Amino acid sequence: MSNNILGIIGGSGLYGIEDIKDMHSERVDTPFGLPSDEYQVGNLFGREVVFLPRHGKGHRLLPTELNYCANIFGFKVLGASQVIGISAVGSLREDIRPTDIVVPDQFIDRTNRNRRSTFFGDGIVAHVSFGDPLCNSLREIVARSCREEGAIVHEKGCYLNMEGPQFSTRAESNLYRSWGLDIIGMTNLIEAKLAREAEICYASMAMVTDYDCWFEEEVNIEMIVENLNKNVETSKRVIKKIVSLLPEKKLCSCHEALKNTIMTDPGAIPIETMEKLEPIIGKYFK
Repeated sequence: MSNNILGIIGGSGLYGIEDIKDMHSERVDTPFGLPSDEYQVGNLFGREVVFLPRHGKGHRLLPTELNYCANIFGFKVLGASQVIGISAVGSLREDIRPTDIVVPDQFIDRTNRNRRSTFFGDGIVAHVSFGDPLCNSLREIVARSCREEGAIVHEKGCYLNMEGPQFSTRAESNLYRSWGLDIIGMTNLIEAKLAREAEICYASMAMVTDYDCWFEEEVNIEMIVENLNKNVETSKRVIKKIVSLLPEKKLCSCHEALKNTIMTDPGAIPIETMEKLEPIIGKYFK
């Protein structure tokens, strides 16, 4: 395997990519439990890729049920140095329309914090920088790929990560608009946090399905599914373009995000914790 493998997390409606060649499935047992499904590993137009359906095949898992730590840890073990999280979102702005794509650069967290969002704990403490929560180099490639495939793309935006699985109340939706936010979804923030800790470049490709209830009479699932199907076809085209534009060498500092962030004295870290996190922290303790 190369050192520049692309990981792809398929969101609602995207459960596989037919163009992956020499594909085989990899089951990864992690110290954090099982990922959402088996990973699909293969070659996409000359680039090694690893694909994971976020909600499992058949869409079995709620956003709150996802084992985010296992999902990202699995990508790390399989050698992914870059991960793109594709997801369905609602729009909080009239000029961001259904079937548009947003490549967000910021997040707001409105989850209830029951989802584990760090690999650390159990005797080891680290504090990574998260002021710019997404890899700007990878974001630029995603945005360019969207443009070149003819998609309407918004190259910045703030993604509000709500709890779910219910959609917003109208009062909440209008509150988020008053904050100047752009899109709303249920999954990408925690993936970004864990990818940063795992020193993996992460970018989000947010596919707009609806206007949320501030604009619509209601957000109905029939409308969302119709737009989901359109977005899935667009995302597959964009992924092919991304693969063709990825450089052989990483152009950012995501791969050293943990440098000087581990606060715990090495002698105080439990052996079992050190062993568990070896794929992530091992290079700093050799």
